[in-house]
Amino acid sequence: MPTTHEVEKQHTGPEEADQPPSMSSHDAAPPAASSRNPCCLCWCCCCSCWNEERRRAWRASQDSKLQPLPSCEACSTPSPEEVQSWAQSFDKLMRSPAGRGAFREFLRTEYSEENMLFWLACEELKAEANQHAVDEKARLIYEDYVSILSPKEVSLDSRVREGINRKMQEPSAHTFDDAQLQIYTLMHRDSYPRFLGSPTYRALLLRGAPQSSHEA
Repeated sequence: MPTTHEVEKQHTGPEEADQPPSMSSHDAAPPAASSRNPCCLCWCCCCSCWNEERRRAWRASQDSKLQPLPSCEACSTPSPEEVQSWAQSFDKLMRSPAGRGAFREFLRTEYSEENMLFWLACEELKAEANQHAVDEKARLIYEDYVSILSPKEVSLDSRVREGINRKMQEPSAHTFDDAQLQIYTLMHRDSYPRFLGSPTYRALLLRGAPQSSHEA
């Protein structure tokens, strides 16, 4: 006849066998909320979450390829002399709000608008004085234009990327200066010559041509 101890063992054994194995703190599933608040991409072996609403608001103000150009550039009408000056140097084109708008429209046709968007974002960052805003904007620029997972990633060499990764540990208004210069040079050497020979630029030149030349 089984002892009391054996009876208790026989009674509890099957129930314990049906229970799932206990999970350690490392094995425990993360709370459901974490899946709704994804972390940012890592650049310095650490990860932190951002405020989604503020991120969306700033990103929306930056761009989307489906959104129009900033009103300050879209509404400006360049003079014929200004349009002609764009062919003199890339610097003159980029210093002109109307020139940047026309050049950005051209880059859209070449599916490289992200180069101009990155350059503009860096200009905005350099004008920011509030450190909290600098931190947030720098991280958004990284995610949108530097991360290899972004569809808008710009072309940067490994040296510049490594420099950005180091600087992102303590972002400043000049974190992307080297990258901005590299993209500026890329647009100058690669896209600018094609822009000058494009229908976009020729149309602007013709629009500013004297009407008498067409009436003669």
